[in-house]
Amino acid sequence: MRNYLGIDLGTANTLVYSRGKGIILNEPSVIAIDQNTGKILQVGLEAKKMIGKTPSNIIATRPLKDGVIADYDVALAMLKYFISQSVGGFNIFKPVVVIGIPTEATEVERNALKEAALDAGAHKAFLIEEAMATAIGAGLNVEEPSGNMVVDIGGGTTEIAIISLGNIVLSKSIRVAGDEIDENIIEYVKNEHNILIGEKTAEKIKMEIGNTFENEENDSLTIDIIGLDVLTGLPKNIPLSGSEIRKAIKKPVSRILENIKLAIESTPPELLSDVVSKGIFLGGGGAMLKGMKELIEKETHIRVVIADEPLTCVARGAGLVIDKIEIIENLSKNR
Repeated sequence: MRNYLGIDLGTANTLVYSRGKGIILNEPSVIAIDQNTGKILQVGLEAKKMIGKTPSNIIATRPLKDGVIADYDVALAMLKYFISQSVGGFNIFKPVVVIGIPTEATEVERNALKEAALDAGAHKAFLIEEAMATAIGAGLNVEEPSGNMVVDIGGGTTEIAIISLGNIVLSKSIRVAGDEIDENIIEYVKNEHNILIGEKTAEKIKMEIGNTFENEENDSLTIDIIGLDVLTGLPKNIPLSGSEIRKAIKKPVSRILENIKLAIESTPPELLSDVVSKGIFLGGGGAMLKGMKELIEKETHIRVVIADEPLTCVARGAGLVIDKIEIIENLSKNR
């Protein structure tokens, strides 16, 4: 009768996996609150639609930053809502939840997330490193004595790890991912075109013409956007090209690549041999960025495999690990 939930409480989106049912919730990690009354107005997709369009008394905000809780009370309210939606209203059996967390989150950040889950109505709450959850969600046999390399490019962080025998052998967690790519697009459009755009427009640009690998197909991508001309104070429509956006996001993409290479350089030779044989497994929203697979392959000389349904890997892995509770216990002991 008890629900077992795997939760990817991401900076950009929250996904919930229910054992036996699969992904049952996929919503933006956004909550809209009336500041005068403290009342929650909307959560998830409807709240995201309100970003940048609210009156002064209403704030639509994302309570997580860089993959961890930035505003505890608001994150708690959002988590309560998502857990309630997932268990289907009244249920006398509180759910057991496993939540993904960045590898290099501090002890304070870990405790805050665990306490938030318990306060939000969980019977028990476990944490699992997002890289491990990604590997399990991608279908890798993490318990065998063989090296697996995973790279999860999320909204707030990029998680890079080498996994063997149910443990993380080495890992890198950098707070450079989808959000910073969006910020770089906003900055580029402002500096190069004197146009102000918001985060939703930047995200649309990234999803439609964002790319990291130079070829004719990516260069031919175009999009028309409307922004505020900083010189006239009036709206202006401008076209953007794929080559422009590749240039705009070069800095954060280069940092991700640099850390992937550093992880490879630090990998023990026997495990590296396994990685070369199996390939690098790529998950998260960044896996869907055009040319990311090809760019990593070019820079590392290692085959890259995009996980099935890369956006849901962490949630699925967190849910599936409930049947492998010893993995969570190992991670807790060896952290």
